[in-house]
Amino acid sequence: MKRKYWVLILLTAVIILLDQWTKALVLNRFHLGESIAVIPGFFNFTFVKNPGAAFGLLATADPAFRIPFFLLVPLIALGAIGYVFHKLDGDDIRMSTALSLVIGGAIGNLIDRAMLSYVVDFLDFHWKNIYHFPAFNIADSTICVGVAMLMFDMLLQEKAVRKNQGSERNASPAR
Repeated sequence: MKRKYWVLILLTAVIILLDQWTKALVLNRFHLGESIAVIPGFFNFTFVKNPGAAFGLLATADPAFRIPFFLLVPLIALGAIGYVFHKLDGDDIRMSTALSLVIGGAIGNLIDRAMLSYVVDFLDFHWKNIYHFPAFNIADSTICVGVAMLMFDMLLQEKAVRKNQGSERNASPAR
C-alpha cells in the first residue's frame, strides 16, 4: 500500500478518535454554557452547541434547510477531497498529511451533525473582556491546519513555477 494511504488511515483515525473522545467528555461532564477557566483571562473549556458552520454561520437558518445542508455539503466536499487525494503522488507526504487533516476534521464534525444535529465546540479563547474568539473543537483545528498547509504548499508550488520560468528565460539565447 502506498505511503499516502497509511498517512490517510492513521491520521484520520487518530483525529476522529481524539475529536469524538474530547466531545464525549464535554457532553458528559459539562452543562450547556458551563465554562472552566484553564488559563484565566485567556483560555476556557466552554460547552457550546453550534448548529451552524464555522463561527455559527447559518445557525439561525430553518432546521428543515440547515440540517440536510450541513449533512450533504460535507459529503460532497469529502468526495471531492477524496478524488484529489486519490490523484496524489503516493510519496507526497506533505499533501497527504494536509488532506488527511481536513478529511479527519470533516468526518469528526459530520459525525456530530448526523448524531446530534449540531457540533460540540469547547475550546474557548479570549483576551480578558476585550476580544473573544468563537469556540471551536479539535476537528475545526485540524481542518484549519490542513487548509493552511494546502495554502502553503500552493505558495511553494507557485514560487517554484516562477523560478523555473525565470530560469528558462535566462537560459534562452539572446536575440
